[in-house]
Amino acid sequence: MQTEIESTTDRLIAMALAEDVGTGDVTVRYFVPEGRRARAFAVARRDGAISGVEVARRVFLAVDPDLEVEVLIPDGSHVAAGAMLLRVEGAARSVLTAERTALNFMQRLSGVATLTARYVSVAKGTGARILDTRKTTPGFRLLEKQAVVHGGGTNHRMGLYDRAMVKDNHLVAEGGVAALREAIRALKADHPGVEVELEADRLDQVREFLTFDGVDHILLDNMTPDELRQAVALRGDRTTPLLEASGGVTLETLRGIAETGVDFISVGALTHSAPALDIGLDFVPVDGP
Repeated sequence: MQTEIESTTDRLIAMALAEDVGTGDVTVRYFVPEGRRARAFAVARRDGAISGVEVARRVFLAVDPDLEVEVLIPDGSHVAAGAMLLRVEGAARSVLTAERTALNFMQRLSGVATLTARYVSVAKGTGARILDTRKTTPGFRLLEKQAVVHGGGTNHRMGLYDRAMVKDNHLVAEGGVAALREAIRALKADHPGVEVELEADRLDQVREFLTFDGVDHILLDNMTPDELRQAVALRGDRTTPLLEASGGVTLETLRGIAETGVDFISVGALTHSAPALDIGLDFVPVDGP
Protein backbone atom coordinates (compact mmCIF):
# COMPACT_ATOMS: atom_id res chain seq x y z
CA MET A 1 0.00 0.00 0.00
CA GLN A 2 2.79 2.46 0.85
CA THR A 3 4.43 1.89 -2.53
CA GLU A 4 1.08 2.50 -4.23
CA ILE A 5 0.57 5.72 -2.28
CA GLU A 6 4.06 6.94 -3.20
CA SER A 7 3.50 6.14 -6.86
CA THR A 8 0.14 7.92 -6.85
CA THR A 9 1.66 10.87 -5.03
CA ASP A 10 4.43 11.27 -7.59
CA ARG A 11 1.93 11.18 -10.47
CA LEU A 12 -0.28 13.80 -8.80
CA ILE A 13 2.71 16.03 -8.05
CA ALA A 14 3.84 15.83 -11.68
CA MET A 15 0.35 16.75 -12.88
CA ALA A 16 0.01 19.59 -10.38
CA LEU A 17 3.38 21.09 -11.26
CA ALA A 18 2.69 20.80 -14.98
CA GLU A 19 -0.61 22.60 -14.42
CA ASP A 20 0.93 25.39 -12.33
CA VAL A 21 4.41 25.87 -13.78
CA GLY A 22 3.64 25.10 -17.39
CA THR A 23 6.47 26.41 -19.61
CA GLY A 24 8.17 28.10 -16.66
CA ASP A 25 7.71 30.47 -13.72
CA VAL A 26 8.01 33.88 -15.38
CA THR A 27 7.80 35.73 -12.08
CA VAL A 28 10.91 34.19 -10.55
CA ARG A 29 12.70 34.25 -13.89
CA TYR A 30 12.51 38.03 -14.15
CA PHE A 31 12.11 39.22 -10.58
CA VAL A 32 14.21 36.86 -8.41
CA PRO A 33 18.00 36.86 -8.89
CA GLU A 34 19.32 33.47 -9.92
CA GLY A 35 21.79 33.13 -7.05
CA ARG A 36 19.48 34.19 -4.23
CA ARG A 37 18.85 31.68 -1.45
CA ALA A 38 15.80 31.37 0.75
CA ARG A 39 14.71 29.68 3.96
CA ALA A 40 11.03 29.18 4.72
CA PHE A 41 8.75 27.35 7.13
CA ALA A 42 5.30 25.90 6.46
CA VAL A 43 3.21 27.15 9.38
CA ALA A 44 -0.29 26.14 10.50
CA ARG A 45 -2.45 29.25 10.87
CA ARG A 46 -5.12 27.35 12.77
CA ASP A 47 -5.39 24.34 15.10
CA GLY A 48 -5.84 21.09 13.24
CA ALA A 49 -4.80 17.57 12.33
CA ILE A 50 -1.98 17.44 9.83
CA SER A 51 -1.74 15.47 6.61
CA GLY A 52 0.21 16.11 3.42
CA VAL A 53 3.50 17.29 4.91
CA GLU A 54 5.33 14.37 3.34
CA VAL A 55 3.62 15.14 0.03
CA ALA A 56 4.79 18.75 0.30
CA ARG A 57 8.34 17.57 0.93
CA ARG A 58 8.18 15.58 -2.30
CA VAL A 59 6.83 18.60 -4.18
CA PHE A 60 9.82 20.75 -3.21
CA LEU A 61 12.26 18.01 -4.18
CA ALA A 62 10.46 17.39 -7.47
CA VAL A 63 11.05 21.05 -8.36
CA ASP A 64 14.65 21.02 -7.17
CA PRO A 65 16.40 17.93 -5.77
CA ASP A 66 19.09 20.19 -4.30
CA LEU A 67 16.68 21.84 -1.88
CA GLU A 68 17.08 20.96 1.79
CA VAL A 69 13.67 19.93 3.09
CA GLU A 70 12.99 18.84 6.67
CA VAL A 71 9.67 17.58 8.03
CA LEU A 72 9.32 19.10 11.50
CA ILE A 73 5.93 17.67 12.46
CA PRO A 74 4.85 14.36 10.88
CA ASP A 75 1.52 13.57 9.28
CA GLY A 76 -1.09 12.43 11.78
CA SER A 77 -0.09 15.02 14.38
CA HIS A 78 -2.53 17.42 16.01
CA VAL A 79 -1.13 20.93 16.21
CA ALA A 80 -1.99 24.40 17.48
CA ALA A 81 -1.95 27.52 15.36
CA GLY A 82 1.62 28.68 14.82
CA ALA A 83 3.15 25.21 14.64
CA MET A 84 6.00 24.90 12.14
CA LEU A 85 5.39 21.83 10.01
CA LEU A 86 8.22 21.85 7.50
CA ARG A 87 11.44 23.72 6.75
CA VAL A 88 12.78 24.26 3.24
CA GLU A 89 16.04 25.97 2.26
CA GLY A 90 17.88 26.48 -0.99
CA ALA A 91 17.50 28.37 -4.25
CA ALA A 92 14.85 31.05 -3.80
CA ARG A 93 13.55 30.51 -7.31
CA SER A 94 12.87 26.85 -6.60
CA VAL A 95 11.21 27.45 -3.24
CA LEU A 96 8.89 30.09 -4.71
CA THR A 97 8.00 27.96 -7.72
CA ALA A 98 7.04 24.98 -5.53
CA GLU A 99 5.29 27.02 -2.82
CA ARG A 100 1.68 27.02 -4.03
CA THR A 101 1.58 23.38 -5.13
CA ALA A 102 3.09 22.24 -1.83
CA LEU A 103 0.61 24.33 0.14
CA ASN A 104 -2.35 23.14 -1.93
CA PHE A 105 -1.60 19.54 -1.01
CA MET A 106 -1.05 20.30 2.68
CA GLN A 107 -4.12 22.51 3.03
CA ARG A 108 -6.48 20.10 1.29
CA LEU A 109 -5.28 16.95 3.04
CA SER A 110 -4.97 18.61 6.46
CA GLY A 111 -8.52 19.87 6.01
CA VAL A 112 -9.73 16.29 5.53
CA ALA A 113 -7.74 15.12 8.55
CA THR A 114 -9.01 18.00 10.71
CA LEU A 115 -12.67 17.42 9.87
CA THR A 116 -12.23 13.70 10.49
CA ALA A 117 -10.70 14.43 13.88
CA ARG A 118 -13.77 16.50 14.81
CA TYR A 119 -16.09 13.60 13.99
CA VAL A 120 -13.88 11.13 15.84
CA SER A 121 -13.89 13.40 18.90
CA VAL A 122 -17.69 13.62 18.97
CA ALA A 123 -18.04 9.82 18.80
CA LYS A 124 -15.33 9.19 21.39
CA GLY A 125 -16.28 6.71 24.10
CA THR A 126 -19.15 5.10 22.18
CA GLY A 127 -17.16 2.40 20.40
CA ALA A 128 -18.40 3.55 17.00
CA ARG A 129 -15.69 4.14 14.41
CA ILE A 130 -15.86 6.85 11.76
CA LEU A 131 -15.63 5.67 8.16
CA ASP A 132 -14.94 7.54 4.95
CA THR A 133 -16.69 6.83 1.63
CA ARG A 134 -15.88 6.78 -2.10
CA LYS A 135 -16.98 10.43 -2.39
CA THR A 136 -13.42 11.54 -2.99
CA THR A 137 -11.72 13.94 -5.38
CA PRO A 138 -11.01 11.96 -8.58
CA GLY A 139 -7.41 10.80 -8.55
CA PHE A 140 -6.89 11.80 -4.91
CA ARG A 141 -8.60 8.83 -3.26
CA LEU A 142 -5.52 7.21 -1.74
CA LEU A 143 -4.23 10.51 -0.36
CA GLU A 144 -7.61 11.61 0.97
CA LYS A 145 -8.24 8.26 2.59
CA GLN A 146 -4.77 8.42 4.11
CA ALA A 147 -5.71 11.86 5.47
CA VAL A 148 -8.81 10.31 7.07
CA VAL A 149 -6.54 7.86 8.90
CA HIS A 150 -4.28 10.75 9.93
CA GLY A 151 -7.37 12.34 11.50
CA GLY A 152 -8.19 9.19 13.46
CA GLY A 153 -10.80 7.75 11.11
CA THR A 154 -11.07 4.35 9.45
CA ASN A 155 -11.05 3.57 5.74
CA HIS A 156 -14.07 1.97 4.10
CA ARG A 157 -13.48 0.10 0.83
CA MET A 158 -11.01 1.69 -1.56
CA GLY A 159 -13.06 0.96 -4.64
CA LEU A 160 -15.45 -1.41 -6.35
CA TYR A 161 -12.87 -4.20 -6.28
CA ASP A 162 -12.20 -4.80 -2.58
CA ARG A 163 -15.72 -5.14 -1.14
CA ALA A 164 -19.06 -6.10 -2.62
CA MET A 165 -21.58 -3.50 -1.47
CA VAL A 166 -25.08 -4.49 -2.54
CA LYS A 167 -27.46 -1.52 -2.52
CA ASP A 168 -31.09 -1.17 -3.50
CA ASN A 169 -30.12 -0.39 -7.10
CA HIS A 170 -28.39 -3.77 -7.30
CA LEU A 171 -31.42 -5.58 -5.92
CA VAL A 172 -33.80 -4.51 -8.68
CA ALA A 173 -32.68 -7.54 -10.69
CA GLU A 174 -35.03 -10.49 -10.80
CA GLY A 175 -34.49 -13.49 -8.61
CA GLY A 176 -35.22 -12.21 -5.11
CA VAL A 177 -33.73 -13.64 -1.94
CA ALA A 178 -32.68 -16.93 -3.46
CA ALA A 179 -30.67 -15.19 -6.16
CA LEU A 180 -29.06 -12.91 -3.60
CA ARG A 181 -27.99 -15.84 -1.43
CA GLU A 182 -26.55 -17.62 -4.46
CA ALA A 183 -24.67 -14.51 -5.59
CA ILE A 184 -23.06 -14.21 -2.14
CA ARG A 185 -22.12 -17.89 -2.19
CA ALA A 186 -20.58 -17.58 -5.65
CA LEU A 187 -18.59 -14.46 -4.78
CA LYS A 188 -17.19 -16.02 -1.61
CA ALA A 189 -16.22 -19.15 -3.53
CA ASP A 190 -14.36 -17.15 -6.17
CA HIS A 191 -13.01 -14.38 -3.92
CA PRO A 192 -12.93 -15.57 -0.29
CA GLY A 193 -11.05 -12.45 0.83
CA VAL A 194 -13.65 -10.01 -0.48
CA GLU A 195 -16.17 -8.89 2.13
CA VAL A 196 -19.89 -8.56 1.43
CA GLU A 197 -22.04 -5.67 2.64
CA LEU A 198 -25.81 -5.49 2.17
CA GLU A 199 -27.79 -2.26 2.38
CA ALA A 200 -30.97 -2.23 4.44
CA ASP A 201 -33.34 0.69 4.84
CA ARG A 202 -35.98 -1.26 6.79
CA LEU A 203 -35.80 -3.40 9.90
CA ASP A 204 -37.46 -6.36 8.19
CA GLN A 205 -34.55 -6.38 5.73
CA VAL A 206 -32.08 -6.39 8.62
CA ARG A 207 -33.90 -9.33 10.17
CA GLU A 208 -33.75 -11.24 6.89
CA PHE A 209 -30.10 -10.39 6.12
CA LEU A 210 -29.06 -11.65 9.55
CA THR A 211 -30.10 -15.16 8.40
CA PHE A 212 -27.73 -15.08 5.40
CA ASP A 213 -24.36 -16.81 5.33
CA GLY A 214 -21.36 -14.86 4.11
CA VAL A 215 -22.58 -11.36 4.99
CA ASP A 216 -19.83 -9.38 6.71
CA HIS A 217 -21.54 -5.98 7.04
CA ILE A 218 -25.05 -4.56 6.95
CA LEU A 219 -25.42 -0.92 5.93
CA LEU A 220 -28.26 0.72 7.86
CA ASP A 221 -29.33 3.43 5.46
CA ASN A 222 -31.02 6.61 6.71
CA MET A 223 -32.46 4.96 9.80
CA THR A 224 -33.51 6.92 12.86
CA PRO A 225 -31.59 6.41 16.11
CA ASP A 226 -34.49 4.33 17.43
CA GLU A 227 -34.40 2.10 14.33
CA LEU A 228 -30.63 1.77 14.67
CA ARG A 229 -31.02 0.61 18.27
CA GLN A 230 -33.59 -1.96 17.13
CA ALA A 231 -31.22 -3.19 14.42
CA VAL A 232 -28.45 -3.62 17.01
CA ALA A 233 -30.90 -5.50 19.24
CA LEU A 234 -31.85 -7.80 16.35
CA ARG A 235 -28.20 -8.85 16.03
CA GLY A 236 -28.18 -9.73 19.72
CA ASP A 237 -24.97 -11.13 21.17
CA ARG A 238 -23.43 -11.88 17.79
CA THR A 239 -20.37 -9.91 16.77
CA THR A 240 -21.11 -10.26 13.06
CA PRO A 241 -22.21 -8.97 10.72
CA LEU A 242 -20.87 -5.53 11.58
CA LEU A 243 -23.44 -2.75 11.48
CA GLU A 244 -22.76 0.53 9.67
CA ALA A 245 -25.00 3.60 9.97
CA SER A 246 -25.07 5.87 6.94
CA GLY A 247 -27.00 8.73 5.41
CA GLY A 248 -26.84 12.46 6.06
CA VAL A 249 -24.66 12.20 9.16
CA THR A 250 -23.59 15.58 10.58
CA LEU A 251 -21.62 16.68 13.62
CA GLU A 252 -24.93 17.58 15.25
CA THR A 253 -26.54 14.17 14.73
CA LEU A 254 -23.41 12.05 15.14
CA ARG A 255 -23.44 11.49 18.91
CA GLY A 256 -27.01 10.22 18.95
CA ILE A 257 -26.19 7.78 16.16
CA ALA A 258 -22.97 6.64 17.81
CA GLU A 259 -24.77 5.89 21.09
CA THR A 260 -27.11 3.37 19.42
CA GLY A 261 -24.41 0.67 19.47
CA VAL A 262 -23.56 0.53 15.76
CA ASP A 263 -20.01 -0.46 14.89
CA PHE A 264 -19.36 2.12 12.16
CA ILE A 265 -20.70 5.44 10.95
CA SER A 266 -19.85 6.45 7.39
CA VAL A 267 -19.56 10.15 6.61
CA GLY A 268 -19.21 11.36 3.03
CA ALA A 269 -18.51 14.90 4.20
CA LEU A 270 -15.05 13.89 5.42
CA THR A 271 -13.78 14.04 1.85
CA HIS A 272 -16.41 15.84 -0.21
CA SER A 273 -16.97 18.84 2.08
CA ALA A 274 -13.83 19.31 4.19
CA PRO A 275 -12.63 22.94 4.24
CA ALA A 276 -8.92 23.50 3.69
CA LEU A 277 -6.78 24.06 6.77
CA ASP A 278 -5.04 27.42 6.57
CA ILE A 279 -1.30 26.80 6.17
CA GLY A 280 1.20 29.36 4.96
CA LEU A 281 4.86 29.49 3.95
CA ASP A 282 6.79 32.05 5.99
CA PHE A 283 10.17 33.21 4.73
CA VAL A 284 12.94 34.13 7.16
CA PRO A 285 16.46 35.47 6.60
CA VAL A 286 18.82 32.72 5.52
CA ASP A 287 21.25 33.67 8.28
CA GLY A 288 18.43 33.73 10.86
CA PRO A 289 17.47 31.01 13.39
